Amino acid sequence: MLLGKVLGTVVSTRKDEELEGLKFLLVQGADPKGEPNGPTVVCADAVGAGVGELVLYAAGSSARQTVVTQNRPVDHVIMAIVDEIYADGVTTFQKYDAHAISNDDS
Repeated sequence: MLLGKVLGTVVSTRKDEELEGLKFLLVQGADPKGEPNGPTVVCADAVGAGVGELVLYAAGSSARQTVVTQNRPVDHVIMAIVDEIYADGVTTFQKYDAHAISNDDS
């Protein structure tokens, strides 16, 4: 599995029948802090990811192992949305910053 950040969407109105119904997202490889730093690829989305999210994606034959992409001609698939990364005793990434959550009961 690879770590990446969703940069945007890819729209294709004409495609092979096997690709019909798939959503495509532009993903750039990322470091454990969620900062983009790697190559950019187009991924089929199997989990409903959105722009700006940190995701786990697979490449090659592994990309055809999800229910959504099974036996379809794809090289990359998003298969998880990352909520948190904890490494070497430190949280390096959190999807939701606890300080950003406000309480409207004040």
